[in-house]
Amino acid sequence: MVKYKRILLKLSGESLMGEKQYGIDEKRLGEYAQQIKDIHGLGVQIGIVIGGGNIFRGLSGTSKGFDRVKGDQMGMLATVINSLALSSALGSLDVKSRVLTAIRMEPIGEFYNKWKAIETLEAGEVAIFSAGTGNPFFTTDTGSSLRGIEIEADVMLKGTRVDGIYTADPEKDKTATKFKEITYDEIYARGLKVMDLTATTMCKENNLPIVVFNMDTVGNLKKVIMGEEIGTLVHN
Repeated sequence: MVKYKRILLKLSGESLMGEKQYGIDEKRLGEYAQQIKDIHGLGVQIGIVIGGGNIFRGLSGTSKGFDRVKGDQMGMLATVINSLALSSALGSLDVKSRVLTAIRMEPIGEFYNKWKAIETLEAGEVAIFSAGTGNPFFTTDTGSSLRGIEIEADVMLKGTRVDGIYTADPEKDKTATKFKEITYDEIYARGLKVMDLTATTMCKENNLPIVVFNMDTVGNLKKVIMGEEIGTLVHN
């Protein structure tokens, strides 16, 4: 029995780089697609938001002289490129998917609305939500929170390069310890950077739990879906 029937999976754009310095690592993309296929075969309804940091990040562009709004729009387009790549990889595994965009750009993707998204999920297709919220100044974490709430997901699964939430950055502080679970209020109190505050607050106010786990370890996504206690659960 699966623990979650409908999920919002947030994938990191940076993780898509794999061993590369930029762009998309085809091996990592294929691993992600296979993991998604594995849980799709269990009957899980899957919505996905993927970042664009492997191609362009609006905030970093601003520090180099880009206008913030245009920089964020470039970042949104980067998420569309990643979404198309993931959709193509899923198609090669005979998993049907549909790319929905927050900005009109037919025929690249269909314009997003909640009912079309839910219809897609209930038809057994993977729904890939691209272009963030369609607005500047909002991250793809906030886009994930928004889409997860809209599609009435049971949980947001945040796939990262680390295996959960720690007291400090485990890559910098070897004494950092991992939380098995943590409340939203404790995240605020400790000043932990799980997601940006807007995204965290949206999940808290709408009672959407988050599981932070290492997506780069093949098989972890299925373990989370089956209820194994890997990663960190965030809840009210």
